[in-house]
Amino acid sequence: MARVSVKENKNIYHKTRESLQLTRESASELLESITAERIEKIENERSLPHPDEVLIMSEKYKQPSLCNYYCANQCPIGQQYVPEVKIKDLSQIVIEMLASLNSMNKKKDRLIEITVDGKISEDEIEDFVVIQQELEKISIAVETLQLWSEQMLAKGLIDVDKYNELMNQ
Repeated sequence: MARVSVKENKNIYHKTRESLQLTRESASELLESITAERIEKIENERSLPHPDEVLIMSEKYKQPSLCNYYCANQCPIGQQYVPEVKIKDLSQIVIEMLASLNSMNKKKDRLIEITVDGKISEDEIEDFVVIQQELEKISIAVETLQLWSEQMLAKGLIDVDKYNELMNQ
């Protein structure tokens, strides 16, 4: 079993490796192309991971959420455009998505009124921003569902072959 670090502020990469009870050396063997020294630098935040390293860790550790974390928090482009998504229970994801869809359903006529002339006037901007925020909630719910699916696929709780077959139809 891996020795557990006593460091208090462990980053996500450190916590993930330790949750799998891997030493840096055994993680390096699992990850194949990332040395124990490099893992140590990433975990102690002396160096940011490269995108390809995050992809490898995500796959080998079976933690797709590492990619979202990297994009939302460490990639300069992603920090601007990618919201951080937290894994939730499927029921919570669905309820949040349905609540947002129901709310949006009530606002769709107003969105049509606002956008029909191709301009957002002074008296329309407040409603437009509210609608935009509701659409962002739907987008995040969709991303959360996608991340949940990837997590279940990685853990073998969803049949990968059947899933891929149906997704590629």
